[in-house]
Amino acid sequence: MSSGKRTLLRNLSLEGFRIVVDCANGAAYKVAPEALWELGAEVISIGVEPDGFNINKGVGSTAPTALIKKVREVRADIGIALDGDADRVIIVDEAGKLVDGDQLMAAIAQGWKEDGRLSRPGIVATLMSNLGLERYLQGLGLSLERTAVGDRYVLELMREQGFNLGGEQSGHIILLDHCTTGDGLVAALQLLAIVKWQGQPVSQVCRRFEPVPQILKNVRFKAGRPLADASVTRVIEDGSEKLGNSGRLVVRASGTEPVIRVMAEGDNLDVVERIVDDVCAALSGFRASGLTERTELV
Repeated sequence: MSSGKRTLLRNLSLEGFRIVVDCANGAAYKVAPEALWELGAEVISIGVEPDGFNINKGVGSTAPTALIKKVREVRADIGIALDGDADRVIIVDEAGKLVDGDQLMAAIAQGWKEDGRLSRPGIVATLMSNLGLERYLQGLGLSLERTAVGDRYVLELMREQGFNLGGEQSGHIILLDHCTTGDGLVAALQLLAIVKWQGQPVSQVCRRFEPVPQILKNVRFKAGRPLADASVTRVIEDGSEKLGNSGRLVVRASGTEPVIRVMAEGDNLDVVERIVDDVCAALSGFRASGLTERTELV
């Protein structure tokens, strides 16, 4: 029996569930399908043929197209995508729509709150988690404590302040009662327990809040300290003031490459777009060598 299976409530059965699991040709290619099968589910597996070179190649949580296609093809109740080392999970609902880590944390937080399983009235997430998650938790009487980007920062704060649930929008979910790092299978099993208990389709269980529009752009620079420049900081301060309590502006240097990441979110998409463009223009004026962008309107 897998350790993930032991984290579930005693006597829980997944009989009647049709589950597609994508193991990314990685670490969980045996244990994940086996655990789900032992719990009674009908299991369709993809990404379970590792050859030492194909890990995460066209499959897994970083490439969910294959999972979405298979869920729709076999009319599954849920799709579960792990990444190569199985510390991340992304869910696909019965309609083939992606569910990110923010929605997973919301569903688990609500379920654990009702069960009295939260060690503290709140969860830990990063600066990148959507404002919609924070508002949803506030409606439940729960807090959202934010950290720098990276699951290690989430874990540090969880340990320091006694939280037992935290994670990242990208699908790193930390359930500190069961493991001290992200474990995609454990998180998926906990979610399945909630789906079973609530007796609703995954699309309802995992759509706890409406995300606010969120835009992220990256500005590349060659040298210097753009965020210390007075003209840049003025634009950032002005953008934050315009958003006020209706949104957030996060401007940070990447820890892995010479780019500044500019993320804004808020209820008014037009305002969010203008603020991000203004900050990027100010940064581009500081010896920027190019602009790339990724826009998320979720």
